[in-house]
Amino acid sequence: MRRTVYHQKGESKSDRMLTEHEEQREFVSWFRKNYDPVRIFAIPNGGHRSKTQGMKLKAEGVSAGVPDLYVPEWRLWIEMKRITGGTVAPKQREWIKYLTDIVGDSVAVCAGAGVAMEYITEFANKFENNVDNLYR
Repeated sequence: MRRTVYHQKGESKSDRMLTEHEEQREFVSWFRKNYDPVRIFAIPNGGHRSKTQGMKLKAEGVSAGVPDLYVPEWRLWIEMKRITGGTVAPKQREWIKYLTDIVGDSVAVCAGAGVAMEYITEFANKFENNVDNLYR
């Protein structure tokens, strides 16, 4: 069983509070610059949609509570939150429990892009060391 839940307050780079979308965009841009060719992708389960669009997405398999990002090579899910005010909803807690306890993946809940960057740097170093040990 793998479990990593990391939730810590970060610091904003400006006076204006960044939205969760802006935090995630900043993080994904940084990740792709620093960890190419490791792939990361977003799960389109948030945002405001019309009722019709929401029904179509649900029929296609979109599920409330699934973490925002996934890194398949590392079996790592990332749930992005704002630096302050972001909370983990009950459906998100259910998904986190399922992904860690049943599936065996890791999940990081990060308050802001800065915290996510710090976490990924630590996680990547541990992951690379574990992979190196497998092939010795």
